[in-house]
Amino acid sequence: MLAWAVVAWCLGFAAVNLVYEASDRFARGAYAQDARALSIISWLVVALKVLGAAAALLTVTDRWPSVSTNLRAVLVWGAFALLGVYSVGNVVIAAGLALGLGGSREEITAKGIGYVVFFLAGAAGYGALALSFSRRSGAPRRYALLGIAGAPLLLAVILGALPALLSALGLLPKS
Repeated sequence: MLAWAVVAWCLGFAAVNLVYEASDRFARGAYAQDARALSIISWLVVALKVLGAAAALLTVTDRWPSVSTNLRAVLVWGAFALLGVYSVGNVVIAAGLALGLGGSREEITAKGIGYVVFFLAGAAGYGALALSFSRRSGAPRRYALLGIAGAPLLLAVILGALPALLSALGLLPKS
């Protein structure tokens, strides 16, 4: 049941990007000059969210026996770690705002709190799936560690290297 909730979390989250793409949300307004780059990032994120849904599904089905237990462990632990690291970063930012460090308490909104809670829920879901899958499958711990170690690298690519590449290609303003 939890795996299906995580699948729904991922696909619902991907639907947001699809709505943005279908509506040309970034083609107008403050982000219009960045619309092409934002579209590229949006499609990459959709692919990652669909991969995340597949990783969750792979923890509870043997429908695709060609996907090894070890790869399943890497994927589910990686999803947990990626969302966990991202969530911890958001909590630290929120705590800093609450304490008046680098911003003000007025910047904390219900929408912002909902955002943090949304990602914490995703991380918790993947964490429970990862633990359950590892126990049931007997996957060696080194694959969990590989997924956990790879997550910050993927996050760095998404948040750092990809925008830098898009800037170098002239699709995003250099910052």
